Amino acid sequence: MDDARPLVQRLAADLGFARVRFTAIGPTPDMERFDAWLAAGHDGEMGWLERGRDLRADPRVRLPEARSVVVLSVEHHHRRPPDPGGRTGLVARYAWGRDYHNLVGKRLRKLRRALSAHGIESWGGVDTAPILERAWAARAGLGHLGKNCVVFVPGRTSWLFLAVLFLDAPCRPDAPIARDHCGTCTRCMDACPTDAFVGPRQLDSTRCIAYWTIEAKGLPPRALRSGFGRWIFGCDRCQEVCPHDHDPPDPDEDDLRPRHAWLDCDEVLRSEEDALMERFLGTPLRRPGAAGLKRNALLVLGNLGDPDASPTARQALAHPAPVVRAAAVWCLARLGDRAVLDHADPDPGVQAEVDAERART
Repeated sequence: MDDARPLVQRLAADLGFARVRFTAIGPTPDMERFDAWLAAGHDGEMGWLERGRDLRADPRVRLPEARSVVVLSVEHHHRRPPDPGGRTGLVARYAWGRDYHNLVGKRLRKLRRALSAHGIESWGGVDTAPILERAWAARAGLGHLGKNCVVFVPGRTSWLFLAVLFLDAPCRPDAPIARDHCGTCTRCMDACPTDAFVGPRQLDSTRCIAYWTIEAKGLPPRALRSGFGRWIFGCDRCQEVCPHDHDPPDPDEDDLRPRHAWLDCDEVLRSEEDALMERFLGTPLRRPGAAGLKRNALLVLGNLGDPDASPTARQALAHPAPVVRAAAVWCLARLGDRAVLDHADPDPGVQAEVDAERART
Protein backbone atom coordinates (compact mmCIF):
# COMPACT_ATOMS: atom_id res chain seq x y z
CA MET A 1 0.00 0.00 0.00
CA ASP A 2 1.55 3.26 -1.18
CA ASP A 3 -0.38 5.48 1.25
CA ALA A 4 -2.55 4.11 4.06
CA ARG A 5 -3.80 7.57 4.98
CA PRO A 6 -7.25 7.38 3.27
CA LEU A 7 -7.93 3.97 4.81
CA VAL A 8 -6.94 5.11 8.31
CA GLN A 9 -9.03 8.26 8.00
CA ARG A 10 -12.11 6.33 6.94
CA LEU A 11 -11.81 3.69 9.64
CA ALA A 12 -11.09 6.26 12.36
CA ALA A 13 -14.04 8.44 11.38
CA ASP A 14 -16.35 5.43 11.48
CA LEU A 15 -15.23 4.79 15.07
CA GLY A 16 -15.97 8.32 16.22
CA PHE A 17 -12.56 9.99 16.21
CA ALA A 18 -13.06 13.71 15.59
CA ARG A 19 -9.61 14.39 14.13
CA VAL A 20 -6.94 12.28 12.52
CA ARG A 21 -3.50 13.62 11.64
CA PHE A 22 -0.28 11.99 10.46
CA THR A 23 3.46 12.49 10.77
CA ALA A 24 6.63 10.62 9.93
CA ILE A 25 8.18 8.12 12.33
CA GLY A 26 11.39 8.97 14.12
CA PRO A 27 12.66 9.80 17.59
CA THR A 28 9.95 11.38 19.71
CA PRO A 29 9.87 15.18 19.35
CA ASP A 30 10.44 17.43 22.37
CA MET A 31 12.25 14.78 24.42
CA GLU A 32 14.71 17.41 25.65
CA ARG A 33 11.86 19.20 27.44
CA PHE A 34 10.61 15.92 28.92
CA ASP A 35 14.08 14.95 30.17
CA ALA A 36 14.57 18.37 31.75
CA TRP A 37 11.16 18.05 33.40
CA LEU A 38 12.13 14.70 34.90
CA ALA A 39 15.52 16.01 36.02
CA ALA A 40 13.81 18.87 37.84
CA GLY A 41 11.65 16.42 39.78
CA HIS A 42 8.44 17.88 38.36
CA ASP A 43 6.96 14.39 37.97
CA GLY A 44 6.55 14.03 41.74
CA GLU A 45 5.47 10.50 42.71
CA MET A 46 4.72 9.49 39.11
CA GLY A 47 7.77 7.25 38.78
CA TRP A 48 6.32 5.29 35.88
CA LEU A 49 7.02 8.27 33.62
CA GLU A 50 10.77 7.89 34.06
CA ARG A 51 10.63 4.09 33.96
CA GLY A 52 9.08 4.25 30.48
CA ARG A 53 11.46 6.94 29.28
CA ASP A 54 13.37 4.90 26.63
CA LEU A 55 10.20 3.68 24.92
CA ARG A 56 8.77 7.19 25.05
CA ALA A 57 11.93 8.46 23.39
CA ASP A 58 11.56 6.23 20.35
CA PRO A 59 8.50 4.05 19.61
CA ARG A 60 10.58 1.93 17.26
CA VAL A 61 11.90 0.19 20.38
CA ARG A 62 8.48 -1.47 20.48
CA LEU A 63 7.69 -1.54 16.75
CA PRO A 64 10.97 -1.51 14.76
CA GLU A 65 9.15 -1.67 11.44
CA ALA A 66 7.07 1.47 12.16
CA ARG A 67 6.89 3.88 9.23
CA SER A 68 4.31 6.46 10.26
CA VAL A 69 2.50 8.00 13.23
CA VAL A 70 -1.25 8.57 13.49
CA VAL A 71 -2.62 10.98 16.11
CA LEU A 72 -6.35 10.87 16.88
CA SER A 73 -8.64 12.88 19.11
CA VAL A 74 -12.08 12.77 20.70
CA GLU A 75 -13.66 16.00 21.97
CA HIS A 76 -15.16 15.87 25.46
CA HIS A 77 -16.34 19.36 26.47
CA HIS A 78 -19.77 19.83 28.00
CA ARG A 79 -21.21 22.86 29.78
CA ARG A 80 -20.89 22.58 33.53
CA PRO A 81 -24.25 22.02 35.24
CA PRO A 82 -25.34 24.83 37.59
CA ASP A 83 -23.65 25.11 40.97
CA PRO A 84 -25.79 23.09 43.39
CA GLY A 85 -24.45 25.12 46.30
CA GLY A 86 -23.94 23.63 49.72
CA ARG A 87 -20.82 21.72 50.61
CA THR A 88 -20.04 20.46 47.13
CA GLY A 89 -16.78 20.05 45.23
CA LEU A 90 -15.86 20.62 41.61
CA VAL A 91 -14.84 17.75 39.33
CA ALA A 92 -12.67 18.32 36.26
CA ARG A 93 -14.61 17.98 33.00
CA TYR A 94 -12.72 14.98 31.70
CA ALA A 95 -14.04 12.89 34.61
CA TRP A 96 -17.75 13.73 34.33
CA GLY A 97 -18.66 10.63 32.36
CA ARG A 98 -17.16 7.31 31.37
CA ASP A 99 -13.44 6.80 31.85
CA TYR A 100 -11.83 7.95 28.61
CA HIS A 101 -9.09 5.33 28.95
CA ASN A 102 -11.79 2.73 28.39
CA LEU A 103 -13.84 4.72 25.88
CA VAL A 104 -10.99 5.84 23.62
CA GLY A 105 -8.95 2.71 24.28
CA LYS A 106 -11.77 0.50 23.03
CA ARG A 107 -12.06 2.51 19.82
CA LEU A 108 -8.32 2.31 19.35
CA ARG A 109 -8.33 -1.46 19.73
CA LYS A 110 -11.10 -1.72 17.13
CA LEU A 111 -9.09 0.49 14.80
CA ARG A 112 -6.00 -1.68 15.25
CA ARG A 113 -8.00 -4.83 14.47
CA ALA A 114 -9.47 -3.24 11.36
CA LEU A 115 -6.03 -2.15 10.17
CA SER A 116 -4.64 -5.60 10.85
CA ALA A 117 -7.35 -7.05 8.63
CA HIS A 118 -5.87 -4.89 5.86
CA GLY A 119 -2.36 -6.17 6.58
CA ILE A 120 -1.24 -3.16 8.64
CA GLU A 121 0.32 -3.81 12.03
CA SER A 122 0.40 -1.16 14.73
CA TRP A 123 1.17 -0.28 18.32
CA GLY A 124 -0.09 2.63 20.39
CA GLY A 125 -2.41 3.82 23.11
CA VAL A 126 -3.70 6.72 25.16
CA ASP A 127 -1.83 8.54 27.93
CA THR A 128 -1.44 5.41 30.06
CA ALA A 129 0.94 4.00 27.42
CA PRO A 130 4.62 5.09 27.34
CA ILE A 131 3.95 7.67 24.62
CA LEU A 132 4.36 11.47 24.63
CA GLU A 133 1.00 11.95 22.96
CA ARG A 134 0.99 15.75 23.12
CA ALA A 135 4.40 16.02 21.46
CA TRP A 136 3.22 13.80 18.60
CA ALA A 137 -0.06 15.75 18.34
CA ALA A 138 1.88 18.98 17.88
CA ARG A 139 4.25 17.41 15.34
CA ALA A 140 1.31 16.03 13.32
CA GLY A 141 -0.49 19.37 13.30
CA LEU A 142 -3.52 18.09 15.19
CA GLY A 143 -3.17 21.04 17.53
CA HIS A 144 -0.85 23.54 19.15
CA LEU A 145 0.87 22.97 22.50
CA GLY A 146 -0.31 25.74 24.80
CA LYS A 147 1.62 27.40 27.59
CA ASN A 148 -0.45 25.28 30.00
CA CYS A 149 1.05 22.12 28.42
CA VAL A 150 -2.35 21.22 26.90
CA VAL A 151 -2.87 20.70 23.16
CA PHE A 152 -5.58 22.90 21.64
CA VAL A 153 -7.12 23.22 18.20
CA PRO A 154 -6.75 26.94 17.48
CA GLY A 155 -10.03 28.81 17.75
CA ARG A 156 -11.98 25.69 18.66
CA THR A 157 -11.11 23.66 21.77
CA SER A 158 -8.50 22.14 24.08
CA TRP A 159 -11.01 19.68 25.58
CA LEU A 160 -9.47 16.71 23.79
CA PHE A 161 -8.68 13.09 24.51
CA LEU A 162 -5.64 12.04 22.49
CA ALA A 163 -4.51 8.67 21.17
CA VAL A 164 -1.49 7.71 19.09
CA LEU A 165 -0.82 4.75 16.77
CA PHE A 166 2.46 3.77 15.15
CA LEU A 167 1.96 1.90 11.85
CA ASP A 168 4.17 -0.29 9.69
CA ALA A 169 2.63 1.37 6.62
CA PRO A 170 3.41 4.71 4.94
CA CYS A 171 1.00 7.63 5.39
CA ARG A 172 1.36 11.05 3.84
CA PRO A 173 2.33 13.37 6.73
CA ASP A 174 0.66 16.59 7.82
CA ALA A 175 2.64 19.70 8.62
CA PRO A 176 2.86 21.06 12.17
CA ILE A 177 1.02 24.28 12.93
CA ALA A 178 3.64 26.91 12.16
CA ARG A 179 2.16 29.91 13.97
CA ASP A 180 2.42 30.34 17.75
CA HIS A 181 -1.26 30.65 18.64
CA CYS A 182 -0.49 31.59 22.25
CA GLY A 183 1.45 34.73 21.37
CA THR A 184 2.02 36.92 24.43
CA CYS A 185 -1.05 35.55 26.25
CA THR A 186 -0.37 34.13 29.73
CA ARG A 187 -3.96 33.78 31.00
CA CYS A 188 -3.58 30.07 31.70
CA MET A 189 -0.41 30.55 33.74
CA ASP A 190 -1.77 33.56 35.62
CA ALA A 191 -5.03 31.78 36.51
CA CYS A 192 -3.40 28.75 38.17
CA PRO A 193 -4.52 28.83 41.83
CA THR A 194 -1.31 27.19 43.06
CA ASP A 195 1.25 28.80 40.68
CA ALA A 196 2.12 25.42 39.19
CA PHE A 197 3.63 26.87 36.00
CA VAL A 198 7.32 27.68 36.38
CA GLY A 199 7.40 28.99 32.83
CA PRO A 200 5.59 28.65 29.49
CA ARG A 201 4.98 24.94 28.81
CA GLN A 202 6.69 24.08 32.10
CA LEU A 203 4.37 22.52 34.68
CA ASP A 204 5.60 21.55 38.13
CA SER A 205 3.24 18.69 38.93
CA THR A 206 4.11 18.90 42.62
CA ARG A 207 2.25 22.23 42.74
CA CYS A 208 -0.68 21.15 40.54
CA ILE A 209 -4.17 20.57 41.98
CA ALA A 210 -4.84 17.77 39.50
CA TYR A 211 -1.69 15.95 40.58
CA TRP A 212 -2.50 16.20 44.29
CA THR A 213 -6.16 15.25 43.99
CA ILE A 214 -5.65 12.37 41.54
CA GLU A 215 -2.13 10.95 41.46
CA ALA A 216 -0.45 11.73 44.80
CA LYS A 217 -1.01 9.51 47.80
CA GLY A 218 -0.14 12.00 50.52
CA LEU A 219 -1.35 15.37 51.70
CA PRO A 220 -0.35 18.44 49.66
CA PRO A 221 1.97 21.01 51.23
CA ARG A 222 0.18 23.30 53.66
CA ALA A 223 1.00 26.38 51.57
CA LEU A 224 -0.95 25.00 48.60
CA ARG A 225 -4.13 23.74 50.26
CA SER A 226 -6.12 26.97 50.34
CA GLY A 227 -5.50 27.31 46.59
CA PHE A 228 -7.45 24.12 45.97
CA GLY A 229 -10.70 25.96 46.63
CA ARG A 230 -13.58 23.65 45.76
CA TRP A 231 -11.67 21.32 43.43
CA ILE A 232 -12.30 17.82 44.73
CA PHE A 233 -10.96 16.00 41.65
CA GLY A 234 -8.66 17.61 39.12
CA CYS A 235 -8.71 21.24 38.00
CA ASP A 236 -9.82 23.00 34.80
CA ARG A 237 -8.76 26.59 35.48
CA CYS A 238 -5.97 26.85 32.92
CA GLN A 239 -8.31 25.60 30.19
CA GLU A 240 -11.36 27.57 31.27
CA VAL A 241 -9.54 30.88 30.77
CA CYS A 242 -7.92 30.00 27.44
CA PRO A 243 -9.24 32.23 24.61
CA HIS A 244 -9.32 29.19 22.34
CA ASP A 245 -11.87 27.62 24.68
CA HIS A 246 -14.28 30.57 24.79
CA ASP A 247 -17.07 28.69 22.99
CA PRO A 248 -16.11 25.04 22.43
CA PRO A 249 -18.63 22.68 20.89
CA ASP A 250 -20.42 20.06 22.96
CA PRO A 251 -19.70 16.72 21.27
CA ASP A 252 -22.34 14.13 20.54
CA GLU A 253 -20.88 11.66 23.03
CA ASP A 254 -23.49 10.20 25.38
CA ASP A 255 -20.83 8.39 27.43
CA LEU A 256 -19.17 11.72 28.28
CA ARG A 257 -22.23 13.67 29.41
CA PRO A 258 -21.94 15.23 32.91
CA ARG A 259 -22.95 12.63 35.47
CA HIS A 260 -20.46 13.65 38.16
CA ALA A 261 -19.73 17.36 37.66
CA TRP A 262 -20.19 18.08 41.38
CA LEU A 263 -19.66 15.86 44.41
CA ASP A 264 -21.29 16.26 47.81
CA CYS A 265 -18.36 16.31 50.24
CA ASP A 266 -20.40 15.11 53.23
CA GLU A 267 -21.70 12.19 51.19
CA VAL A 268 -18.20 11.24 50.08
CA LEU A 269 -16.98 11.25 53.68
CA ARG A 270 -19.92 9.29 55.06
CA SER A 271 -19.85 6.62 52.36
CA GLU A 272 -18.32 3.22 52.99
CA GLU A 273 -15.16 2.66 50.96
CA ASP A 274 -16.56 -0.15 48.82
CA ALA A 275 -19.80 1.72 48.15
CA LEU A 276 -17.88 4.78 47.07
CA MET A 277 -15.78 2.82 44.60
CA GLU A 278 -18.86 0.99 43.32
CA ARG A 279 -20.64 4.29 42.75
CA PHE A 280 -17.83 5.50 40.49
CA LEU A 281 -17.29 2.24 38.65
CA GLY A 282 -16.22 2.91 35.05
CA THR A 283 -15.25 6.53 35.73
CA PRO A 284 -11.90 8.25 36.37
CA LEU A 285 -13.08 9.13 39.89
CA ARG A 286 -11.83 5.77 41.15
CA ARG A 287 -8.23 6.75 40.40
CA PRO A 288 -7.28 8.24 43.82
CA GLY A 289 -9.11 5.50 45.70
CA ALA A 290 -11.65 6.01 48.46
CA ALA A 291 -9.06 7.43 50.87
CA GLY A 292 -7.89 9.91 48.26
CA LEU A 293 -11.43 11.12 47.57
CA LYS A 294 -12.08 11.54 51.29
CA ARG A 295 -8.83 13.47 51.66
CA ASN A 296 -9.91 15.73 48.81
CA ALA A 297 -13.38 16.24 50.29
CA LEU A 298 -11.85 17.35 53.61
CA LEU A 299 -9.64 19.90 51.84
CA VAL A 300 -12.71 21.32 50.11
CA LEU A 301 -14.68 21.48 53.38
CA GLY A 302 -11.79 23.29 55.02
CA ASN A 303 -11.73 25.82 52.22
CA LEU A 304 -15.50 26.31 52.29
CA GLY A 305 -15.27 27.11 56.00
CA ASP A 306 -18.79 26.04 56.97
CA PRO A 307 -18.65 25.13 60.70
CA ASP A 308 -21.68 22.88 60.23
CA ALA A 309 -19.34 20.45 58.50
CA SER A 310 -17.44 19.79 61.73
CA PRO A 311 -19.39 16.65 62.77
CA THR A 312 -18.62 14.95 59.46
CA ALA A 313 -14.98 16.01 59.58
CA ARG A 314 -14.63 14.79 63.18
CA GLN A 315 -15.73 11.31 62.11
CA ALA A 316 -12.82 11.28 59.66
CA LEU A 317 -10.39 11.48 62.59
CA ALA A 318 -11.11 7.79 63.15
CA HIS A 319 -10.48 6.76 59.53
CA PRO A 320 -7.89 3.95 59.15
CA ALA A 321 -5.89 5.89 56.53
CA PRO A 322 -3.45 8.42 58.06
CA VAL A 323 -3.82 10.75 55.07
CA VAL A 324 -7.55 11.08 55.77
CA ARG A 325 -6.98 11.75 59.47
CA ALA A 326 -4.30 14.33 58.65
CA ALA A 327 -6.66 16.08 56.21
CA ALA A 328 -9.37 16.03 58.88
CA VAL A 329 -7.04 17.83 61.31
CA TRP A 330 -6.36 20.58 58.80
CA CYS A 331 -10.04 20.81 57.86
CA LEU A 332 -11.29 21.06 61.45
CA ALA A 333 -8.77 23.76 62.25
CA ARG A 334 -10.04 25.78 59.27
CA LEU A 335 -13.58 25.31 60.55
CA GLY A 336 -12.61 26.76 63.92
CA ASP A 337 -13.03 23.48 65.78
CA ARG A 338 -10.42 23.92 68.53
CA ALA A 339 -11.08 20.46 69.95
CA VAL A 340 -8.84 19.07 67.22
CA LEU A 341 -5.86 20.65 68.99
CA ASP A 342 -6.25 18.02 71.71
CA HIS A 343 -6.22 15.14 69.23
CA ALA A 344 -3.46 12.59 69.74
CA ASP A 345 -2.59 10.28 66.88
CA PRO A 346 -0.23 7.29 66.65
CA ASP A 347 0.85 8.25 63.15
CA PRO A 348 3.70 10.82 63.15
CA GLY A 349 2.43 12.49 60.00
CA VAL A 350 -1.01 13.07 61.47
CA GLN A 351 0.47 14.23 64.76
CA ALA A 352 2.67 16.67 62.83
CA GLU A 353 -0.52 18.23 61.44
CA VAL A 354 -1.88 18.62 64.97
CA ASP A 355 1.38 20.15 66.15
CA ALA A 356 1.41 22.55 63.20
CA GLU A 357 -2.10 23.73 64.08
CA ARG A 358 -1.16 24.17 67.73
CA ALA A 359 1.81 26.29 66.66
CA ARG A 360 -0.39 28.35 64.36
CA THR A 361 -2.89 29.31 67.08
